[in-house]
Amino acid sequence: MLTQAKDSIVQKDSSLPKVVNDSIGNVQNDSIPSIENDSIAPPPKKEAIQYIIEHSAKDYILEDLPNKKVNLYGEAHVVYGENDITAGKILIDYQTNTVQAKGIPDENGKYSQLPVFKTTGNETTQDSLIFNYKTKKAIIYGLETEQDGINTLGQKTKRVNDSTIFIRNIIFTTSDPRHPDYYLKTTKAKVVPGKKIITGPTNLVLADVPTPAIFPFAYFPLTKNRTSGIIFPTYGESFSQGFFLQNGGYYLALNDYFDLKLTADIYSNSSWGFNAASSYRVRYKFSGNFSFNYDNLISGIEGFSSYSVAKNFNLRWSHSQDSKASPSSRFSASVNLGSSQYFRQSVNESNNGLGLTNTLSSSVSYYKDFVGTPFNISLSANHRQNTNTQKVYLTLPSLQLNMDRQYPFAPKNGTKKNAFQKIGLTYSLKADNQVETTEDDFFSDRIFDNAKNGAQHNISMSTNMKLLKYFSLSPSMSYREVWYTDKIHKEYDSTSDQIVTDTISGFSSFRDYSASASVSTTIYGMFKFKNSNLKAIRHTMRPSVSYSYRPDFGFYYEQVQEDANATSFVTYSRFDNGIYGAPSRGVSNSLGFSLANTFEGKVANKDDLEGEDKKITILNSLNMSTSYNFTADSFKLSPVNLTAGTTLFKKMNLNFGASLDPYALVENSTTNNLERIDALSYKNGGPLFRMTRANFTTSYSFSSKDFQKKKEGDTSEDEEDSTAYDQELFGEDIRNTNDFSVDPEEESNEDEEKEENPNLPQYISSMPWNIRFSYSTNYSNSLGQDEITSSSLMFSGDVELSPGWKVGASSGYDFINKGFTYTSLRFSRDLRSWSMNFNWVPLGNYSSYYFFIGVKSSVLSDLKWDKRNVNRDF
Repeated sequence: MLTQAKDSIVQKDSSLPKVVNDSIGNVQNDSIPSIENDSIAPPPKKEAIQYIIEHSAKDYILEDLPNKKVNLYGEAHVVYGENDITAGKILIDYQTNTVQAKGIPDENGKYSQLPVFKTTGNETTQDSLIFNYKTKKAIIYGLETEQDGINTLGQKTKRVNDSTIFIRNIIFTTSDPRHPDYYLKTTKAKVVPGKKIITGPTNLVLADVPTPAIFPFAYFPLTKNRTSGIIFPTYGESFSQGFFLQNGGYYLALNDYFDLKLTADIYSNSSWGFNAASSYRVRYKFSGNFSFNYDNLISGIEGFSSYSVAKNFNLRWSHSQDSKASPSSRFSASVNLGSSQYFRQSVNESNNGLGLTNTLSSSVSYYKDFVGTPFNISLSANHRQNTNTQKVYLTLPSLQLNMDRQYPFAPKNGTKKNAFQKIGLTYSLKADNQVETTEDDFFSDRIFDNAKNGAQHNISMSTNMKLLKYFSLSPSMSYREVWYTDKIHKEYDSTSDQIVTDTISGFSSFRDYSASASVSTTIYGMFKFKNSNLKAIRHTMRPSVSYSYRPDFGFYYEQVQEDANATSFVTYSRFDNGIYGAPSRGVSNSLGFSLANTFEGKVANKDDLEGEDKKITILNSLNMSTSYNFTADSFKLSPVNLTAGTTLFKKMNLNFGASLDPYALVENSTTNNLERIDALSYKNGGPLFRMTRANFTTSYSFSSKDFQKKKEGDTSEDEEDSTAYDQELFGEDIRNTNDFSVDPEEESNEDEEKEENPNLPQYISSMPWNIRFSYSTNYSNSLGQDEITSSSLMFSGDVELSPGWKVGASSGYDFINKGFTYTSLRFSRDLRSWSMNFNWVPLGNYSSYYFFIGVKSSVLSDLKWDKRNVNRDF
C-alpha cells in the first residue's frame, strides 16, 4: 500500500470523469428541473455511513489518505449495501461520498470493462457513472439496460432514488441494442424500475431511418404481474364493411386466477361487434378459457336490394381438470355453438379457415369412478349443429352407468383356468333426452316441444376357450331392455282417408336378446427366395367364423289399414319413434365369415451386409367379410366387403375399399329403372359379383430432408441418400451461405458484420421445403349408375426461400366439378424482432387477403399494422 501527502497521480488520474467537458452532456447545464441543484454534493458530516464500503481491484489499489480518495484499477469492484459496481477504473471519494467509474481504453480508443451497476434487482451497463452512496443518487453516461424485454440506451441519466430515474436522449428497442432493427427515440423519459416507463414525444426509427410515425408520448408497463390496461385496436380495411378499428378495449386482471378482456369492433359502414374473452387457471386443479363474440354486420346501402344486416354470435368454452385434482373424477368442457353464418361472415374469423366448417359441436361431461366398486358413471350434455341446414341436435342430458367386467365363477386367487371360470359379466345403463330443433328456436320456449327420451339397459356375458390347441372359441349372450316415456298408436281415419298417428304419454318398454359364438385362428405362410435382395415373404392369415342367433320379436308390431276397403295394411311398432329404435322383426340366423391378411418381407440390408436383414411391410391389411342369413326371406347372402391398405417408402399411404354384391340387377318394365332382385348375378348372365361401391385414397409427403445425405453415424432407416435428386430439382449448391453477390468487397463487408455480430443467422443455400399430396375418389354402381361421384386432388407445401422468408400454399382440384377447391397462399418474413405475414385466398366465395407486420415482443405488441380485405356476400 502506498500513501503520499500530495499524490500527483491521483490528481491527474484519467479515471476521474471530466464532467464539465464530457461530450455526452454537461452536468452543470442539465435541464431536468427536478434536480437542478445536483444532489451529488456531500451531506452534512455528522451523518454516519450506513454500510462498510468494500472494494477490490486486480491490478492495483492506490490510496490518497490526505485527500480521502482511493483509486482502483483493473476489474475494480465496489460494494456498498445493495449497491454493486464493477468497472475497469473506480475512484472512491470519501469527502464527496461518491464513487466514480469508467472503462479502460485500448490503443485504438475502444473501451473495455465498462461499468456495471447492480442495485435492488436491476442491472445496467454504462460508459461512466458518478454515484453518491449516501443519497443513493447518481449521474450516468451511456446507459444500457434491459427490463422485461425492453432494451434501453440513454445518453445521460439521473438516478434520483431507487424508484425514479430520469433519462435524456434515449432509445427503446426489443431487438439487439447494438444493431437494432428498429427503435423508439425520445429526448426525455422517466423510468420507475419494475413498474413503468413514461416518455415525451417519441419517433419510430426503422433501420436508422426516422419514420413519420411520431407519438405524443409512450407508456411501457414493466411489471412482471398481469395488470389491467387499455388494448389498442388494430386498423385496416374490409371490402364489405370498409375501414375498421378492431379488437380495441380494456383488459382486466381481476386476480391471479382470472382475467377478462372486453373489446369492440367499429366499421365505417356502421357495422359493429362486441367480444368478451376470459381465461382462468388454478394450479393443480383446473384451467380453461371462455369467449363470446357478437357481430352486427351491414352489407350494401340501405334502400337498395343488396342491403342486408347479419346478426351473428359465437360462444366458445374450453375447460380441463388437472389429473392431480381428483383421480376418481373429472370435469371437462369443449363448447362451440352460435350462428351458422358466424365463421363465414365475421371479419375477425376470415383468415382461420373455419368458414368451410359445416358442423359445430359441443360437449360438457362429468365422470365419476366409485373407488372400491366396479361401477363408474358419466353425465354429459352434447350439441351438434349443421351450419348448412341450420338444424340443431341436443342430447341434454346423457347419463351412462357402467359396470366393469365381473367374473362371478372365478376363484378367489384370481387365476381362471377353464371356460366356466372365465365367464365375464358386464352391465351398462344409458339414459338420454334428445332434442331436434332449428337455430331460430334454439333460445325459444319451444325448444323442448319435440324432445324424445328413454333409457336402455344392456347385460352381456361371454367367455373364451381353446379348441384343438390352435383355435379360439368365444361364445357370448346379450340382453337389452329399453324404456320409453311415450309410444305411438296409428289408426285409419275414414274422413281424411289417411293414417293418423297419435303419441300417447306413459311408460312403455320392450326387451330383446341374442346369442353368438365365433371361432378364430392364425395361420402363417413363408415364401423364401434365393439369390435375391428379397429374402422372404411372410403371409399371416387370421380367418374367423361367427354364428349369431336372434329370435323374432314381431309380437311388438301391429297392423293398420291404409284404405277404406281394408285391402292394404301397414305394419308398425309402437316404439318406431324411440331414440333407441324398435325391436327387430324376423328371426336372424346368421353365419359370418371374415379373413384378415398381412404381408411382410425381409430384404438385404445394404448399409450392413453382415448384419441382420431388414423387415418391411408389403401390405398392412387385405381384409374381406360377408355373412349368410339362413332365415331371411330374400337376399340371404350379404355383400362382400373388401378393405386394403399399405405404406410405400414410409411416405405414401394407400387405402382401398369396395363392396361386392352377389345379386343381379334387372330392368323394371314399368319404370324402366334397374332393380335389385333375389337372384345371383352369375345365374342371370352377369359377373360373379357386382362392384356397387368403391373408394380409394392416397397421400404422400416429402421434404428436402429426404434428399440429404445421412450424417456420420446416423442409422435412421427413414432417410435415403438422394442428394442427386435434390440437386436435380433445385440446382447444385453454388455457395455455402445465402450470399448471392460476387463482389469481393461486399463479401469482406459481410464478414466484418458477422464478426461484429456473430448472432446473425448463417444459412445453407439448399432451401428447406416440404410438399404434401392427397388424392381421393369414390365410385358408385349400386343401381347401375357406373359413375365416379367424387374425385379430388389436394396439395400443400412450404419452402424457405432464404433465412426468414417462407412461402406456403394449399389448394386442390375437383375433377368432377372441374374447378379449384379452397386455395390459400401464405407469405411470412421473420424480421428478427419483427414479423410480417401475408395470407391470400384468391379464389371462391371466401376470397380475401390479410397483411400484418408487427413487433414480436408482447411488451410492444401494439406496435403493428395490419390490413384485411374480405370479399364475400351475405
